[in-house]
Amino acid sequence: MTNDPAKYNQLTPEEESVIVGKATEAPFSGEFDDFYDAGIYVCRRCDNPLYDGAAKFKSGCGWPSFDAEFPGAVKRIPDADGRRVEIVCANCGAHLGHVFVGEKLTPKDTRHCVNSLSIKFIPKNN
Repeated sequence: MTNDPAKYNQLTPEEESVIVGKATEAPFSGEFDDFYDAGIYVCRRCDNPLYDGAAKFKSGCGWPSFDAEFPGAVKRIPDADGRRVEIVCANCGAHLGHVFVGEKLTPKDTRHCVNSLSIKFIPKNN
C-alpha cells in the first residue's frame, strides 16, 4: 500500500466521481448492495483492506453496510453538510461513504454506509 498517487489504481470516470468527487451512487444500484460472500473488501483506489465480509449486514438502506472496519483502516471526518460523518480510506483518503451511530441495527450500533464503487471484493481462499 502506498500514499503515492502515481501508484493508485486507475479509476473509471464513475469511480472517480465517487472516490475523488465525493458523489454518491444511486441506492440499490451497486454491485455489493445485496452481496454476502466470505472475503474482505479493499479500497478500490489503493487496495487498502477496509472491511471483513463478516462485518457486512443487510440494512435495507440501498448501499453496502458494515458494522466494523479493520483497525486504523477508515478515517472519520465531519461532513460538509454538518449533519453526517464522512468515512474515507485512512491510507489514500478515498471517499467511502458515511457512518451512522445509534440506529440499533446491530449489537455494535454502527453502520458504515459504503458506495460499492469505492470498494473491491477479495474472496476468501477456500
